[in-house]
Amino acid sequence: MDLDFSFASYFVLVLTLLYILNVLKSWNTSNSADFPPGPRCWPVIGNLHILDLKKPQRTYLELAKKYGPVFTFHMGMKKIVVLAGYETVRDALVNHAEEFGERGRLKIFHEIDKGMGLLFSHGENWKTMRRFTISTLRDFGMGKSTIEEKIIDECVHLTNVLAAFKGKPFDNIKILNAAVANIIVSILLGHRMNYDDPQFRRLLSLINETVRLAGMPMVSEAGNPQSYFHNGNLTRVVRNLFTAGIETTSTTLHWGLLLMIKYPSIQEKVQEEISRVIGSAQPMYFHRVQMPFTNAVIHEIQRFSDVVPLNLGHETTKDVTFKGYLIPKGTYIIPLLSSVLRDETQFEKPEEFYPNHFLDQEGNFIKKDAFMPFSAGRRVCVGETLARMELFIFFTSLLQKFTFRLPSGDTDVDLSSVVGLTNAPKQQTMCALPRF
Repeated sequence: MDLDFSFASYFVLVLTLLYILNVLKSWNTSNSADFPPGPRCWPVIGNLHILDLKKPQRTYLELAKKYGPVFTFHMGMKKIVVLAGYETVRDALVNHAEEFGERGRLKIFHEIDKGMGLLFSHGENWKTMRRFTISTLRDFGMGKSTIEEKIIDECVHLTNVLAAFKGKPFDNIKILNAAVANIIVSILLGHRMNYDDPQFRRLLSLINETVRLAGMPMVSEAGNPQSYFHNGNLTRVVRNLFTAGIETTSTTLHWGLLLMIKYPSIQEKVQEEISRVIGSAQPMYFHRVQMPFTNAVIHEIQRFSDVVPLNLGHETTKDVTFKGYLIPKGTYIIPLLSSVLRDETQFEKPEEFYPNHFLDQEGNFIKKDAFMPFSAGRRVCVGETLARMELFIFFTSLLQKFTFRLPSGDTDVDLSSVVGLTNAPKQQTMCALPRF
């Protein structure tokens, strides 16, 4: 009995050791010569021990310098491929759009959306919901004067709220969130909501929870098991629109005001252009073509703030040979937007806030192909047109009516950011001093 038990225990121990040795041996040899190179990893934790958890993009940018624009990183047990630099990211997302066009699968987002909705859905469901979303937003006026009217109306409410502080310090995060959120609210519900409305506040604070919208029309296909048009899917599309439509734009505006405080001479030059071109009239989206400096400043705010540094993860739809490497189907891909917006081959001073990145020597606005804050290819942001309009009208309206400064006693602007899916600035108070 004891002999049998000892033999069995010994046999299990040997098998366990052999398994561990095999794992250890194969762990760092799993990258074939055809697979992208990467740092040496450890069992279970992979490369997590070298990852900057506050700003993962910093780690990836450093690794790109060593391993090149296509490299492997082990996120624990999960192997991912990082794409760095404008040429590489654009090549993958645009020229190989089909191969790199799937959304990366992460358990946390699957638990939230169950593979439905728009941002984290896959295959035919994503294609159907994307077509439906774009079509519906266009029907509701995206890119047209009807949407511009909603943005202008919200600008009036926003500037009235800021004027009520009479130059005293205020926290702009909640106010900007509410103002931007009201654009989506007015599109989906047909009316705006007051900033102090309890339901509105709850909506903003629970933006990652299930969004319930009264009066959401039921589709005729609700009972069709083969249809993508059912309450679960449509509710998640609405929630995705709220999340994406509020967070990135309001965060960019927050960065914009902080940067104007940090660089008062740039703020003054923007205000001079506003006074010269618009005067006291209401800023309109068409004014951007007459205001190259302001347009350049807004673009530079988006580039410098780098609001979605890691992009949203992609996934290969098939085995693909890319840049000399064989990347298998189902590989999680990070198209590193930070590396695009800070590509030194595309921007003269990538680490500085420098509006001249978007101006020629005569002061005319110039487009940059590497300006990709909305990503590119099949998964480019569906709300890009709306976001561009919002940013210009909100930013120009605010600087037309106010000069932004730090509260008395504060000496410098904190441009560090908080940990999260987006690159958001830390909470800071500021003062909006009326200009007239």
